[in-house]
Amino acid sequence: MGGDKAPGEIVAGARQAADELDVPVLLVGDPSVFEPGRLEVVAASEVIGMDEDPAVGVRRKKDSSLLRAAEAVRDGRASAMVSAGNTGATMGSALLRMGRLSGVSRPAIATPIPVPGSTPTVLLDAGANADCQPAWLVQFAQMGSVFATERYGIAEPRVGLLSIGEEPTKGNALVKETHALLAAGVPGVRFVGNVEGRDVMTDAADVVVCDGFTGNVTLKALEGSLTFMRDAVFGAMTSTDEAVKASEVLIPLLLPLATELDPDTYGGALLLGVDGVCIISHGSSSAKAIVNAVGVARDMVEQDLVGALREAVRR
Repeated sequence: MGGDKAPGEIVAGARQAADELDVPVLLVGDPSVFEPGRLEVVAASEVIGMDEDPAVGVRRKKDSSLLRAAEAVRDGRASAMVSAGNTGATMGSALLRMGRLSGVSRPAIATPIPVPGSTPTVLLDAGANADCQPAWLVQFAQMGSVFATERYGIAEPRVGLLSIGEEPTKGNALVKETHALLAAGVPGVRFVGNVEGRDVMTDAADVVVCDGFTGNVTLKALEGSLTFMRDAVFGAMTSTDEAVKASEVLIPLLLPLATELDPDTYGGALLLGVDGVCIISHGSSSAKAIVNAVGVARDMVEQDLVGALREAVRR
């Protein structure tokens, strides 16, 4: 029910996913305002808006679609939760109802960052924890490595620590202390040292770890830059008659790249560290994004991502 294009695009994507992926989808929300088709609906009378305070919304709106969706996973009625609504409230609902994996200090949002011609870079934390401790970032490295393996089939993901320079002496106190811990050796983590912001959209590392404040700023800066470049390129292609003719040749060559850079292609981010699969999709998600998010959710359930995360943190 939450999100910029809810409930229309969300329901359309859910129905499409059920048909094309042959995945049973359970809709959670107010059935009086959308047409579920043949999909089952769990009624929820309240909605936590995109502009609402997440903590207040989760605490006060007990019959919200987010809390009811998380409860469905907790109770075994659903295998995973997908939401394009309020990010903080989605995280809070999952944490409150599904619970945290034993040994996990803080859940983290793992966002796939497109790398043209290669597998995406997993960036975490992308916004769950603005203030972090070094030990938490070590856990993010462990969980991010597991996710990169389960999602993209990378046997030994390379983990980089986001900083302002490659040298171990660069960065703030948090980065320096985290670097020392990772460099000393962490089970399941192949640490390759510091990486910089310019490296996130390259194959310099498979997993990039940072605190949630830095990660969210990085993510939004990349989104804004890509949107600007897209609009500038397509604006130039339609600026003159000559440009339009040239674009007839260029557009077919650029479409695969546009698909790789489109956030809807990836479905959403994974909330790692809660006792269940939870996908947080972009607030402006289209039906295409929801289809892809449901597909990722199915894959992560079938591959027992949560079990693999539990084992990694235990080690």
